Amino acid sequence: MHYTGTIWRPPYEASSLLIEVTAGCTHHKCKFCTLYHDLPFKFRMSPMKDIECDLQEVKRAVRGSGGGRIDRVFLTGANPFVLSYDKLAAIAELIHKYLPSVKSVGSFARITDITSKTDEELARLRSFGYDGLTIGIETGDDEALRFMNKGYTSADILEQCQRLDAAGICYNFFYLVSISGAGRGEIGAKLTAELCNQIHPALIGANMLTIYPDSELYAEIQRGNWQEESELEKYKEMRTLIENLQIPTIFAAMGASNAYQFHGKLPGDKKKLLSFLDEIIEKVSEEELRRYRKSVHHL
Repeated sequence: MHYTGTIWRPPYEASSLLIEVTAGCTHHKCKFCTLYHDLPFKFRMSPMKDIECDLQEVKRAVRGSGGGRIDRVFLTGANPFVLSYDKLAAIAELIHKYLPSVKSVGSFARITDITSKTDEELARLRSFGYDGLTIGIETGDDEALRFMNKGYTSADILEQCQRLDAAGICYNFFYLVSISGAGRGEIGAKLTAELCNQIHPALIGANMLTIYPDSELYAEIQRGNWQEESELEKYKEMRTLIENLQIPTIFAAMGASNAYQFHGKLPGDKKKLLSFLDEIIEKVSEEELRRYRKSVHHL
């Protein structure tokens, strides 16, 4: 199998087959991100012959195991959905050729990856099995999006996700707790809830911002241009987000950045989730939570 650098996937894609079709990130400018610093290049697409070779290898392995079944493929790389319609269609064709049991194909995606595709192309990609995209919107706070150099606005998130809704493509969000900075966390949470309430994310996954010395955000902190929330502020921010969400969705804090991991379905589990967060805010000290943050050497 062809894999380049550290392979990242969402926690809920643990049972999916991981196929590398890109490596790196086309944007690679977010101030907080260090995920692809181990690569000697910014972004590249895998040769189609490598993708086909990997699918052939998986087919042989499935056959050798006595007929195991693969239902889902997750394409790796920071944003494989940036590939053109023609390339994504060709990849789906190869997947279905060698693994006919596959029902859906997912990947990470940037909001700007959706913009480049027509409504008709999105609908066709859905018919080819593309579904369950994971999008790191991070926040609905435009001030934070600008400062962190995300390359899009909350209006862009709304417009492009409405297009995914129309095409029938399911999507999940990553929300980055503390991206708005000290004193603005609950403002960012309310803005994000207001945005999400207008669209249909199947899941909102909360990740706590963890700042590393090789990030541009660390340099901004040293220059006095930005200040991180306290750990308890982060939990208050997450509580505010859940409290203000009015849509049916799954809320999950399951990644390594979260000292306390939990998930539930909204709106039914809202009271339970809020009570859980209240207990953390009331009973866990800032020092204990900060020790955990310092122990997270890499995400």
